Amino acid sequence: MEDCLFCKIIRGEIPSTKVYEDNEILAFKDINPAAPIHILVIPKKHITSLAYLKKEDEILVGKIYSAINQIAEEQGVKEKGYRVIVNCGKDGGQEVMHLHFHLLAGKQFGEKIV
Repeated sequence: MEDCLFCKIIRGEIPSTKVYEDNEILAFKDINPAAPIHILVIPKKHITSLAYLKKEDEILVGKIYSAINQIAEEQGVKEKGYRVIVNCGKDGGQEVMHLHFHLLAGKQFGEKIV
């Protein structure tokens, strides 16, 4: 998508602090972190949100979770724990309409979501 913030980051039009990249996935530090470690993990393919996943995207989502696990290990938080959040749509708190996963770590999270 031409005007998508994350697509611009993928194309290198907007700088980011990358922590992981392969042919299908990009992960970078959030510029407004909600935790000591706050990394956004995104597919390079533009998918608006979880609501727009297609059958062919199932493998990609599995790869994203594998990348998250690898990043958590590289960040030294795999054993202590981390939180992964995916907001879906405006009412779900999604601000950038490009599927993205928040990896949050580096502190103990007190509030249980579920």
